Amino acid sequence: MLRFGSVSACILIFGITTACTNSSATDTREADVRAVRDVEAAWVKDIGAKDVDKFVAYYVGDATLLMPNAPALNGKEAIRAALKPMLADPSFSLTFQDTRAEASKGGDLVYTTGTYTMTSSAPKNPKSITTDKGKYLTVFRKQPDGSWKAVADMINSDLPLAQAPKTTPKRSRGRR
Repeated sequence: MLRFGSVSACILIFGITTACTNSSATDTREADVRAVRDVEAAWVKDIGAKDVDKFVAYYVGDATLLMPNAPALNGKEAIRAALKPMLADPSFSLTFQDTRAEASKGGDLVYTTGTYTMTSSAPKNPKSITTDKGKYLTVFRKQPDGSWKAVADMINSDLPLAQAPKTTPKRSRGRR
Protein backbone atom coordinates (compact mmCIF):
# COMPACT_ATOMS: atom_id res chain seq x y z
CA MET A 1 0.00 0.00 0.00
CA LEU A 2 2.85 2.38 0.89
CA ARG A 3 4.53 1.57 -2.39
CA PHE A 4 1.33 2.35 -4.33
CA GLY A 5 1.05 5.71 -2.52
CA SER A 6 4.68 6.56 -3.38
CA VAL A 7 4.19 5.64 -7.02
CA SER A 8 0.98 7.68 -7.14
CA ALA A 9 2.75 10.66 -5.55
CA CYS A 10 5.58 10.42 -8.09
CA ILE A 11 3.13 10.27 -10.98
CA LEU A 12 1.25 13.26 -9.56
CA ILE A 13 4.47 15.30 -9.14
CA PHE A 14 5.62 14.32 -12.64
CA GLY A 15 2.26 15.38 -14.08
CA ILE A 16 2.32 18.74 -12.30
CA THR A 17 5.93 19.35 -13.34
CA THR A 18 5.15 18.47 -16.95
CA ALA A 19 2.10 20.71 -16.95
CA CYS A 20 4.07 23.62 -15.48
CA THR A 21 7.01 23.25 -17.86
CA ASN A 22 4.95 22.37 -20.90
CA SER A 23 5.14 25.36 -23.18
CA SER A 24 1.51 26.28 -23.28
CA ALA A 25 2.53 29.89 -23.88
CA THR A 26 2.12 31.07 -27.44
CA ASP A 27 5.33 31.31 -29.46
CA THR A 28 5.52 35.02 -30.33
CA ARG A 29 8.83 35.00 -32.20
CA GLU A 30 7.33 35.72 -35.63
CA ALA A 31 5.24 38.58 -34.28
CA ASP A 32 8.22 39.94 -32.34
CA VAL A 33 10.39 39.96 -35.48
CA ARG A 34 7.61 41.69 -37.44
CA ALA A 35 7.24 44.30 -34.70
CA VAL A 36 10.99 45.04 -34.66
CA ARG A 37 11.11 45.26 -38.45
CA ASP A 38 8.29 47.81 -38.22
CA VAL A 39 10.30 49.73 -35.60
CA GLU A 40 13.36 49.78 -37.87
CA ALA A 41 11.26 51.00 -40.82
CA ALA A 42 9.90 53.84 -38.68
CA TRP A 43 13.42 54.61 -37.43
CA VAL A 44 14.73 54.99 -41.00
CA LYS A 45 11.80 57.27 -41.81
CA ASP A 46 12.38 59.39 -38.69
CA ILE A 47 16.09 59.75 -39.48
CA GLY A 48 15.05 61.77 -42.53
CA ALA A 49 13.70 64.45 -40.18
CA LYS A 50 17.25 64.87 -38.77
CA ASP A 51 15.73 65.30 -35.31
CA VAL A 52 18.24 64.01 -32.75
CA ASP A 53 15.55 63.47 -30.09
CA LYS A 54 13.48 61.33 -32.47
CA PHE A 55 16.59 59.33 -33.38
CA VAL A 56 17.61 58.76 -29.76
CA ALA A 57 14.05 57.81 -28.73
CA TYR A 58 14.64 54.38 -30.31
CA TYR A 59 17.22 53.55 -27.60
CA VAL A 60 16.69 52.51 -23.97
CA GLY A 61 18.19 54.86 -21.37
CA ASP A 62 21.36 52.80 -20.84
CA ALA A 63 21.86 51.72 -24.47
CA THR A 64 25.30 51.31 -26.01
CA LEU A 65 26.17 52.55 -29.51
CA LEU A 66 29.38 51.25 -31.08
CA MET A 67 30.61 53.27 -34.05
CA PRO A 68 33.80 52.70 -36.06
CA ASN A 69 37.01 54.27 -34.77
CA ALA A 70 35.31 55.74 -31.70
CA PRO A 71 34.87 54.79 -28.05
CA ALA A 72 31.63 53.14 -26.98
CA LEU A 73 28.77 55.56 -26.39
CA ASN A 74 26.94 54.51 -23.23
CA GLY A 75 23.55 56.00 -22.42
CA LYS A 76 21.13 58.20 -24.32
CA GLU A 77 22.93 61.44 -23.42
CA ALA A 78 26.26 60.24 -24.85
CA ILE A 79 24.50 58.96 -27.96
CA ARG A 80 22.60 62.25 -28.34
CA ALA A 81 25.82 64.30 -27.98
CA ALA A 82 27.60 62.22 -30.65
CA LEU A 83 24.70 62.21 -33.10
CA LYS A 84 23.75 65.89 -32.83
CA PRO A 85 26.58 67.19 -35.08
CA MET A 86 26.02 64.34 -37.56
CA LEU A 87 22.33 65.13 -37.90
CA ALA A 88 23.08 68.86 -38.20
CA ASP A 89 25.13 68.15 -41.33
CA PRO A 90 22.98 69.19 -44.35
CA SER A 91 24.47 66.30 -46.36
CA PHE A 92 23.73 63.67 -43.73
CA SER A 93 21.51 60.76 -44.67
CA LEU A 94 21.26 57.24 -43.31
CA THR A 95 19.31 54.26 -44.51
CA PHE A 96 19.46 50.70 -43.30
CA GLN A 97 17.69 47.44 -44.05
CA ASP A 98 17.83 44.22 -42.12
CA THR A 99 18.92 41.03 -43.83
CA ARG A 100 18.26 38.85 -40.79
CA ALA A 101 16.17 39.12 -37.65
CA GLU A 102 15.78 36.56 -34.90
CA ALA A 103 13.75 36.63 -31.70
CA SER A 104 14.48 34.89 -28.43
CA LYS A 105 12.18 32.10 -27.29
CA GLY A 106 11.53 34.12 -24.15
CA GLY A 107 9.94 36.90 -26.18
CA ASP A 108 12.04 39.70 -24.71
CA LEU A 109 14.93 40.12 -27.20
CA VAL A 110 15.25 40.44 -30.96
CA TYR A 111 18.45 41.05 -32.88
CA THR A 112 18.73 42.32 -36.42
CA THR A 113 21.66 42.40 -38.80
CA GLY A 114 21.70 44.18 -42.10
CA THR A 115 23.31 46.78 -44.30
CA TYR A 116 23.44 50.55 -44.14
CA THR A 117 24.41 53.48 -46.33
CA MET A 118 25.41 56.76 -44.69
CA THR A 119 26.26 59.99 -46.49
CA SER A 120 27.85 62.99 -44.80
CA SER A 121 30.15 65.95 -45.36
CA ALA A 122 33.83 65.50 -44.65
CA PRO A 123 34.59 67.14 -41.28
CA LYS A 124 37.44 69.28 -42.60
CA ASN A 125 35.89 70.02 -45.99
CA PRO A 126 32.09 70.41 -45.92
CA LYS A 127 31.98 70.54 -49.74
CA SER A 128 33.39 67.01 -49.89
CA ILE A 129 30.66 64.38 -49.54
CA THR A 130 31.50 60.92 -48.20
CA THR A 131 29.35 57.83 -48.60
CA ASP A 132 29.94 54.90 -46.29
CA LYS A 133 28.40 51.48 -46.74
CA GLY A 134 28.57 48.74 -44.19
CA LYS A 135 26.73 46.38 -41.93
CA TYR A 136 25.07 46.65 -38.55
CA LEU A 137 23.90 44.61 -35.59
CA THR A 138 21.18 45.88 -33.27
CA VAL A 139 19.73 44.16 -30.21
CA PHE A 140 16.22 45.19 -29.19
CA ARG A 141 14.55 44.56 -25.83
CA LYS A 142 10.80 44.46 -25.34
CA GLN A 143 9.71 47.22 -22.98
CA PRO A 144 7.05 46.87 -20.26
CA ASP A 145 4.57 48.73 -22.50
CA GLY A 146 5.15 46.19 -25.31
CA SER A 147 7.28 48.51 -27.47
CA TRP A 148 10.76 47.56 -28.70
CA LYS A 149 13.88 49.68 -28.09
CA ALA A 150 17.53 49.20 -28.98
CA VAL A 151 19.83 48.21 -26.11
CA ALA A 152 22.96 47.69 -28.21
CA ASP A 153 23.69 49.03 -31.68
CA MET A 154 26.87 48.59 -33.71
CA ILE A 155 27.86 49.67 -37.20
CA ASN A 156 30.84 48.34 -39.11
CA SER A 157 32.04 50.03 -42.28
CA ASP A 158 32.90 48.11 -45.43
CA LEU A 159 35.41 50.81 -46.40
CA PRO A 160 39.03 49.64 -46.22
CA LEU A 161 41.06 50.90 -43.29
CA ALA A 162 43.34 53.80 -44.15
CA GLN A 163 46.94 52.73 -44.25
CA ALA A 164 49.07 54.09 -41.47
CA PRO A 165 51.84 56.44 -42.58
CA LYS A 166 55.12 54.68 -43.08
CA THR A 167 57.78 55.64 -40.64
CA THR A 168 61.45 54.93 -40.62
CA PRO A 169 62.74 53.57 -37.32
CA LYS A 170 65.20 55.84 -35.57
CA ARG A 171 68.68 54.44 -35.17
CA SER A 172 70.24 54.42 -31.79
CA ARG A 173 73.32 56.61 -31.47
CA GLY A 174 74.36 55.09 -28.20
CA ARG A 175 77.24 52.70 -27.57
CA ARG A 176 76.89 49.07 -28.35
